[in-house]
Amino acid sequence: MPDSLQITAAAPDPALLDLPWHIPLEEWPESVLAALPRGISRHVVRFVKLSGRVIAVKEIGETVAYREYELLRALSRLDVPSVEPVGVINGRRSPDGERLEAVLITKHLQFSLPYRALFSTALQPDTTTRLIDALAVLLVRLHLSGFYWGDVSLSNTLFRRDAETFAAYLVDAETGDLHERLSDGQRSYDLEVARVNIIGELMDLEAGELLEEGVDTVAIGARLVERYEELWAALTDAESFGTGERWRVAARIEHLNELGFDVGELDIITDVDGTTVSIRPKVVDAGHHSRRLMRLTGLDVQENQARRLLNDLDAYRAAADRQGEDEEFAAHDWLTTVFEPAVRAVPRELRGKLEPAQMFHEMLDHRWFVSREQGRDVPMAEAVRSYVDTVLQHRPDEKSVLGVDTAVMPRISDLG
Repeated sequence: MPDSLQITAAAPDPALLDLPWHIPLEEWPESVLAALPRGISRHVVRFVKLSGRVIAVKEIGETVAYREYELLRALSRLDVPSVEPVGVINGRRSPDGERLEAVLITKHLQFSLPYRALFSTALQPDTTTRLIDALAVLLVRLHLSGFYWGDVSLSNTLFRRDAETFAAYLVDAETGDLHERLSDGQRSYDLEVARVNIIGELMDLEAGELLEEGVDTVAIGARLVERYEELWAALTDAESFGTGERWRVAARIEHLNELGFDVGELDIITDVDGTTVSIRPKVVDAGHHSRRLMRLTGLDVQENQARRLLNDLDAYRAAADRQGEDEEFAAHDWLTTVFEPAVRAVPRELRGKLEPAQMFHEMLDHRWFVSREQGRDVPMAEAVRSYVDTVLQHRPDEKSVLGVDTAVMPRISDLG
C-alpha cells in the first residue's frame, strides 16, 4: 500500500486498507464487488463489499470529492434524505507510479433502487407518477433546508418503497451548494433543470421500450413542477382569516401533518383592530408520522409506512377497547403481539425480500383482500402464511446482491 494514501473519514473502517486502491476503479476484481443495480453516472461507480456491508465508491476529482463529502455530511446533520458519506481516499497511485483519481465513499442505501431498475423489474401503470411525486417531496425538503441541487434528475436519486408510494433520496451532491436560504430564482432554476432532465430521462426509457405505452413525457415533467409548487405553497404560504375562524389554524397544521410535515413554529399576526389573523409556518420538517411511531415503538420507518402502521395500532387499540389508556402501553403490546410475530413468521431465507415495515404493510393489504374475498375477518397469522406463499416468495430480493447491471435488465414483459 503506497505511503501517500490519505483517508479522510469520521469513523474509518480498517478494512478499507485491504481494498485495491492501486487499481483504477473500472478494473477492480469481481471478488470485492457487489453486483447491485446501478444508475447512470458520469463517473465510474462500483458497489463494494466491506465488513459485512456494502459501500458505493465513486472515482472523482480530489477537490470535488472533498466538497461533496462535506455537503453530504451537512445534509445528514440537517436530516435530509440523502446517502450517508463514509469518507474520501486520495493519494492513489498505480504500481508504476501513475496518479489515480480520488474516490468518494458512501454507504449503500439498503432496499433502494435507481429509477432504471424500477422500470426494468417492476413495471406498474402509475410507477412514473409515484416516482415524480417522491422527487417533488425531496426537492421541497432540500430547498427548505437551503440546498441548491443544480442537477436535479432521476439519475441522481435513489428510491425506496414507502407503503404504496416511494421515498426519494439524494445520491449525488456534486453540483450542489448549501445556503442559509434559497431565493425564488434559485428554486425556479433548480425546478426547471429538474423538469428538463426528467423529460430527457423518460424519453430515454421510452426509446429503450422500458416505459409503459402512452406516457406523455412532457406532461410528466410538468407534473413535477405542479406537485412541487403545490407542496411548497402548502408549507410556506401565508393565510388570512377572520378572528371567528381560528379553527383554521388547527386545520392548517392538520393539513401539513397529512402531507407528512411537522410545524415547529408559526407566525401568527393579528390586525390592530383584531378583525383578521394571518398565519405562516416558519419552521417545517417532514416525518410527523414516522417520528410518532419511533417515539411509541422505536421503529424507524418511512413516512407512509409509519402512517399505515399507526393506523393498524389505532385499530388494535379500538378492538381491545384501550383508547383511554396511555398509548405507549398499547403500542408496546401491539409491537410484541402483532408486528414482531408477523415479521418473525416469515422464513429467514425470505426476509431479505423487503424491509420489515414494507413487508408488514403488504401483509395488511393482503389480509384485507383475502378477508374481502372470503367474506370473513381472516386472522393475522393466517394472512401472513398466505402472503408468504402467494406473494412474498415470488418477489425479487431488494436487499441482496442481484448479480445484474440495470443496463442489461430485461423488461418484465420479456420474462414470459
